[in-house]
Amino acid sequence: MLGIGDRIPEFSITGVKPKFMAHEENGVSAFETITQDSFEGKWKVIFFYPKDFTFVCPTEIVEFAKLNKEFSDRDCIVLGGSTDNEFCKLAWRREHKDLANLDQWSFGDTNGSLVDGLGIRDYEAGVALRATFVVDPHNVIQHVTVNGLNVGRNPKETLRVLDALQTDELCACNRPVGGDVIDLKAA
Repeated sequence: MLGIGDRIPEFSITGVKPKFMAHEENGVSAFETITQDSFEGKWKVIFFYPKDFTFVCPTEIVEFAKLNKEFSDRDCIVLGGSTDNEFCKLAWRREHKDLANLDQWSFGDTNGSLVDGLGIRDYEAGVALRATFVVDPHNVIQHVTVNGLNVGRNPKETLRVLDALQTDELCACNRPVGGDVIDLKAA
C-alpha cells in the first residue's frame, strides 16, 4: 500500500459529476474521465468503499457530502468510489433517497488502476478496502486511513486532518477544525 510521501500513481477512472442523476442532462454528459492530472492545484480527498448498493457505504458517502462546503472552502475536491462502474453510481443515486442529487464526485475504478496502484484491494473479497487518502496539490499523499470492510469511517475526522495539514504547523492531538497550532516560541 502506498503511504505518506508517495505520489499517487497514474490512473484513469470514470467520474460521475456532482448532482447528476441521468447519463446526460441538458446535453451534458454525467461522465468524465479523471486522472492523476485532474483538479490541478487542488487538495483531494479520495475515499473508497467496497460496493455500490450496500448498507454501510451510503452512510459514509452522505456524511462526506454534508461536509462538501467545508472541504470546498479548503480548496479540496472530494471523490468517492468503488470498483463498480459509473452506471451503478447513477442507478444508486436514483434508487437511494439519501444519494439523490449527490453534490460530490463519484467514480468507478473498473480497471483497478487506482485501487491496485494504491494497493488497497481486499483480494479475498475482490473489492476496495475502506481507504481514505488526503492528497496535496502536488499529488503527494499526506494522510492515509484504512478500515476493514465492515466498519465505516468518520468524515469529520478527515476534514479535521485536512485542516491541520493545511496549516503546515504543529497540531496537537484532537485539535478542532480551525483550532490553535502549537507555538514553539511560547513553549
